[in-house]
Amino acid sequence: MKRFLPGVLFFLALCGFQTAVAEPDYKRIEMEIDVETSASELWATVGGYCEIQTWLNIDCEISSGDGNIGTVRVLLGGKITEVLVAQTDLSYGYTQPAKEGEYYNLYHGFMEAKPVDAKTSKLRYTVVYDVSNLPDQAARDTDIAARRGTFEAALTNMKSLAEAAH
Repeated sequence: MKRFLPGVLFFLALCGFQTAVAEPDYKRIEMEIDVETSASELWATVGGYCEIQTWLNIDCEISSGDGNIGTVRVLLGGKITEVLVAQTDLSYGYTQPAKEGEYYNLYHGFMEAKPVDAKTSKLRYTVVYDVSNLPDQAARDTDIAARRGTFEAALTNMKSLAEAAH
C-alpha cells in the first residue's frame, strides 16, 4: 500500500487534482444566556432561520428550501451561504459549504432554546470551526475573541427581543 499511494497521488496531480496534508485546528465557542421567558416563547421570537437579520442586524434571504433541513440561507448579499443541517422544535444547526478556490474551515453553528422551567430558559449558541489557516496562536485567539464577541452581542439582542415580546 505504501508503494501504491505515491503513484495514486502522482496520477491525481497529473489529472489536475491538488493534494494537501490537512492539520486542522478545530475550535469550539460555547455561549449561553439566561432568558426570562419560556423556551417556546423565546424560540417563537428568535428561532426562525432568517431571524438572524433581526438579532445580528445583517440581511438574510432564503435561497432554497421550505424552512426544514436542507434550507439554504444567504447572508450579507451572498457573501455567506449556510445550509440547515439539523432541526428540532427548539433548535437548529447549520453549516457553511465549501467554496471553490477558498480555504474551507468546516464552520458549523448550533442554536438552542433550552427550558429551565415554565417561565425561564437558556439560549445556547455553539460554533465549531477550523482556525488552522491563521498564522499563529495570537491570530487564532483574536479571531475566536471576535467571533465570541459578535455572538454574545447577538445573544443579548435575542434575550432583549424575547423578553420584550413576552
